[in-house]
Amino acid sequence: MSSSKSNLPPRSHSGNKENKQPPRNKKKKKSRFKTFLILVFIVIILAGLSVGGYAGWLYYKAEHGVLNTGNDNPVPPEKSAKVKPVTMLLLGTDYRPVTGTHLSDVIMVTAFNPDTKTVTVVSLPRDTRINLKGYRPNKANAYYPTFLSEEKKGGNKATDEMKTMMSKYMDIPIDYATVINFQGFSDAVDALGGVDVNVDMNMCYRDTADGTNINLKTGQQKLDGEKALDYVRYRKSNCKPKTKGSDDFDRNRRQNEVLHALIDQMQSFKGVTSLGGVLDAMDKNMDTDFENEQLKNMIATYWKVNKADVKFMPITGTWKSPYVYVNDAELDKAKQALQDEIAGKTLPAASADAVEKANP
Repeated sequence: MSSSKSNLPPRSHSGNKENKQPPRNKKKKKSRFKTFLILVFIVIILAGLSVGGYAGWLYYKAEHGVLNTGNDNPVPPEKSAKVKPVTMLLLGTDYRPVTGTHLSDVIMVTAFNPDTKTVTVVSLPRDTRINLKGYRPNKANAYYPTFLSEEKKGGNKATDEMKTMMSKYMDIPIDYATVINFQGFSDAVDALGGVDVNVDMNMCYRDTADGTNINLKTGQQKLDGEKALDYVRYRKSNCKPKTKGSDDFDRNRRQNEVLHALIDQMQSFKGVTSLGGVLDAMDKNMDTDFENEQLKNMIATYWKVNKADVKFMPITGTWKSPYVYVNDAELDKAKQALQDEIAGKTLPAASADAVEKANP
C-alpha cells in the first residue's frame, strides 16, 4: 500500500472477510468498450517491428516524435529492459467524452523477459470480485476511477495506486502502467486499414445515449476501427429479433482473436508502412509512466518478438451477478506463469517446439 490512505476505496473492517452490505438497486448496464490496450502498446513494441529498418526509425520517434512519454528520468543500467525483466499493468478504459467514465474494462498484467525474448500476458475479467486486505471488496474495473477521482483531489497518482493493488493481488512487483481509451483502439485499426476477423455470431445492440449501434453478421470479413470495437465490446442484445449475448470470457477470447489478427497485419509490409498512423493513435489516447529511455530499451530488446513468443492466459470463473468469481486454480496458475516469466523459466518458442518434436 502507498502511504496515502485518502485515495483508496472505502476500507473493509474485517480484513479478507466480506462485509455484509445492504442490497443495491439493480441498474441496467450499458454496453461498454471491450478493447485491449495491448493492441497499441504490446503489438507496437513486440510484434509490429518485424522489418529491421524500422528499429532505428522508432528510436528517433522515441526521442523526438509520438513515442515521447514525457518522462525524462534516467534508467539505471541494472534496471534497463535490456537486462532486467519488466512487468506492466495494462488498462483499457471505457472513457469517451459523451460518458466521461473511466472504468477499466480491460485489465492485463504482462511480464517481459529479455533473456528468453518471451512475454506472458494475463487478462482478468473486468467484473472480477477482488477481496483484498485493506480494500473494500469490489469489481476489478471500479478501482481505477475511484483512484482517479482521489488523484484529482490531490491524492496519489491513480496508476500508482493500481500498480500497488494489482502487485498485491497478482503476487508480483509491477514496474509500469499504461492506460488507453477506446478511441486509441479504433484509430489504430483504421490506420492499419481494418482487421480481418471471422465474426462468430450475429451481434446487435443499440444505445442512443452514447451513439452505440452494433450490427454485425456472422462470417469472415474486414472490420474497420468502429466495427472492430463493436466486435470486442459486444455484451448483450436489445434488438428485435435478439441476438445471442456474450460474457466476459467470450469477450476475452475475441480480444485475443483480434489481437492475433492485428499482429499478423502489423508484421506485413502494409502494417509496417502504416506504423506512423498507429503511433499517432497511441500518442493521442494513451498515458504511460515508461521513461523515454526505457521505452527505447524495450524497442531494442523486443522488436523481433512475434505472436508465437507471447503467451496469453485469460482467467475464467463463475458469474454470479454482479461479480465474476475467478477460478482459484487458474488464478494461481496465472500468478505462477508471471513469476516463471520473470525468472526466465519460460522457454522461447523455438526451444519449446524443439522439445515437443523431440518428445512426441
